[in-house]
Amino acid sequence: MIDIVLFEPEIPPNTGNIIRLCANTGARLHLVEPLGFAMEEKALRRAGLDYHEFAEVHIHPDWVAARAHFAGRRWFALTTKGETGFFDTAFAAGDVLVFGPESRGLPAALLQECPADRRLRLPMRGHSRSLNLSNTVAIAVYEVWRQLDFAGAAR
Repeated sequence: MIDIVLFEPEIPPNTGNIIRLCANTGARLHLVEPLGFAMEEKALRRAGLDYHEFAEVHIHPDWVAARAHFAGRRWFALTTKGETGFFDTAFAAGDVLVFGPESRGLPAALLQECPADRRLRLPMRGHSRSLNLSNTVAIAVYEVWRQLDFAGAAR
């Protein structure tokens, strides 16, 4: 499957929803500190229900450590500043999708590390600013999984 990276996530229910998504799809979740919440926070546990034990979650102390963990792997930044359409991209097992914090998105310095053709944007109406983080991750994970023929899914 793929790896999902949440760079400095801020809202516990979003992360809880993404933990549940990862448990159900086989995607691995990576959280880059600092986190805007404690992993034991009630809202996080409530949103993830009882799926925490079925999800593979890794915590990295910073972006440098996260990048080192994925050395040699292809990674994509999902951003409203992206010029490449998400659905125009062919994904492969082992790809890494990076998402920014809810209030500000990925920082410019991190985006500069990512090749322009790997800065991806989901289609939205012209007046829209952004989608909810957990919704965006769900759309992305299911599209990648679809491209991988839903490998590992019970059908």
